[in-house]
Amino acid sequence: MQIALAPMEGLVDDILRDVLTQVGGIDWCVTEFIRVTERLLPAHYFHKFASELLTDAKTRAGVPLRVQLLGSDPGCLAENAAFAAELGAPVIDLNFGCPAKTVNRSRGGAVLLKEPDLLHDIISQVRRAVPAHIPVTAKMRLGFENTDPALDCARALEAGGAEHIVVHARTKVDGYKPPAHWEWIGKIQDVVKIPIIANGEIWTVDDWRRCREICGARDIMIGRGLVARPDLARQIAAAEAGRDVVEMTWAELQPLVREFWLQALDKMTRVQAPGRLKQWVVLLTKSYPEAVVLFDALRRENDCERISQMLGAERRAVA
Repeated sequence: MQIALAPMEGLVDDILRDVLTQVGGIDWCVTEFIRVTERLLPAHYFHKFASELLTDAKTRAGVPLRVQLLGSDPGCLAENAAFAAELGAPVIDLNFGCPAKTVNRSRGGAVLLKEPDLLHDIISQVRRAVPAHIPVTAKMRLGFENTDPALDCARALEAGGAEHIVVHARTKVDGYKPPAHWEWIGKIQDVVKIPIIANGEIWTVDDWRRCREICGARDIMIGRGLVARPDLARQIAAAEAGRDVVEMTWAELQPLVREFWLQALDKMTRVQAPGRLKQWVVLLTKSYPEAVVLFDALRRENDCERISQMLGAERRAVA
């Protein structure tokens, strides 16, 4: 079984990837999407979203990073994919699942599920442009307004050369509202020969068990569930191996929260960093009652020095 950390725009950046992969259980992770429009992007732009390309495309914990591209121009995507491979990307992933209105209006993400032929054209041109030893993969939803195109889209991606497909088991219109329709993952797996990876509404070990029972997928990708419960991948890996599942305590999580904050201070402005911390802590409140107390305190505080004192991270913060 493989467990992947999902790409999430504006949330799972290199800081959070670094912190979460230190916990264990994550086999690979993916960048936030890199938007490709009409030109070859410079190296520094790729490094902005994938700083791990400067360290052998791995997080500090040694977890491999894949580079995700988003766009609708097959030739331009192919050109940028080839360059990403030159920069060290070990896998090129293509985004056909983003539900954001601004992305869809500019013909990116989930709106492309209305055009299976275009999906095939994109992935086949990227496949031809990238060295044969570098896999090309895709992430899709079940459709835009409904699930009608799901099977045709999966077939198109397979025919174009995708090595595997991550399926977020909701449509664009569904957004992130539960439930995830895991049964559709099984339906898609029935019509293609490449592996299908299950994604959507996996928040606990029991969710993982139900997902696997319903759709049969061996491999999974987790997004918000891992952000809210940083040891979820480790818990699932333990359950899969028949070991006892031991949950990370709030006290054990504290060094990671401090590390996240210190990296945010190093990489962001003093205006941006507090909001970035609050964004993570509010998701932690789904799993840890103690995070509610911390979030309430952070909500009233934007001074970086005082936040550092609150977290016990004063030394590096004021250096």
